[in-house]
Amino acid sequence: MNLQFKNTILNATKAKDIKRLQVIQNLWSGYGEIVRYQVISSEIEGLHTIIVKHVRLPQQKNHPRGWNTDLSHNRKVHSYEVETEWYKTYNQLCDNSCRTPHCMAMDQEGEEVLMVLEDLDDSGFPERRSSVSMEDIELCLQWLAVFHATYLGKKPEGLWASGTYWHLQTRPEELEELDDKALKNAAQAIDDKLRNAKYQSFVHGDAKLANFCFGKNSQGKTQVAALDFQYVGGGCGMKDVAYFIGSCLYEEDCERYEDHLLDVYFTTLRQAIKIKQPAVDAAAMEQEWRGLYHYAWADFHRFLKGWSPGHWKINSYSERICQEVIKEIQN
Repeated sequence: MNLQFKNTILNATKAKDIKRLQVIQNLWSGYGEIVRYQVISSEIEGLHTIIVKHVRLPQQKNHPRGWNTDLSHNRKVHSYEVETEWYKTYNQLCDNSCRTPHCMAMDQEGEEVLMVLEDLDDSGFPERRSSVSMEDIELCLQWLAVFHATYLGKKPEGLWASGTYWHLQTRPEELEELDDKALKNAAQAIDDKLRNAKYQSFVHGDAKLANFCFGKNSQGKTQVAALDFQYVGGGCGMKDVAYFIGSCLYEEDCERYEDHLLDVYFTTLRQAIKIKQPAVDAAAMEQEWRGLYHYAWADFHRFLKGWSPGHWKINSYSERICQEVIKEIQN
């Protein structure tokens, strides 16, 4: 780490020194790393560790699936610009009911970007899940509902105009590779339906299970927080909901629990709107968004089939949803 970045961290943490503890994750395609640091002799009470996200643009493009184009590179670069804008301008609106890491500092030098973030592990969210209980899934959907209520009607200035990493405008290459002609022909109409929804909010954009952190509060109750805001932007909240459920469950359970999980999400959404957006007609919003759930599912399925045709998430449930959506569009 260069001296400028180290001084940024020391100033933000009011510490005498920092010690590199572990690499938590290398960023996708070699674009940097996320590292946990020990904070030594901080003047901030209770501050022991921090997370540093250090983005360094690679000399060589190295995508694991071979998508090494300028478009892919520019999308990733913009995603880090979006994330810095998120922490600078929007993140502080999240409260304890949709917990996110606090950003302590940001810095940039040349093509390197530094984000100094709260360590959620140290703040009571140390657990990650590779498999989940129904309670865990419900907690994450409740987090998403409060998040969507918080940013309902806000303009995503400096963020993605359309959030999510798979949205159609940034994925022409994957669309070109898509062999499913009916889905390919319907792709624009599906995207239009989602983008033209009356009720628009911000979407997290990558709300998979791996981006949720779990822990227990002082009463022993499970709590959840979320991280990774590279693909946050405008959109219908169903895009997050469909993507999240698909990241947790196999196809049989996606179908079996669909109604229950949507009920959990919308119950919390109605409650959050009453508090955060009392002028909004929550019933009308729920009616519109429930009708867009399968469109959101088909939208991600379109990307997946073009990006990785052999992916395990491509299943009969998703195919059936797509057929229903395409038929609705044609009618």
